[in-house]
Amino acid sequence: MNPPNKAAKFIWLLAVVLFILHQDYWWWSDQSIVFGFLPIGLAYHAIYSLLAALLWALAVKFTWPTAWEAWADEQDQERPRN
Repeated sequence: MNPPNKAAKFIWLLAVVLFILHQDYWWWSDQSIVFGFLPIGLAYHAIYSLLAALLWALAVKFTWPTAWEAWADEQDQERPRN
């Protein structure tokens, strides 16, 4: 197994930051409304969800185990088809 590269370490750091930001106790008692209809806590979680999706996209792009995928493709090509 290869040691994690810099991109993988950065992805892990972002994941920890997102984990900490998920504990959003600062919006619990705030009754502010965003865009005239959206409670600020819900708006925060909507933005948080978009950031989490972006983090997963970055993880797939920069830390995807291409060697494993190549190995699986080789194994699939060696298997006889029925």
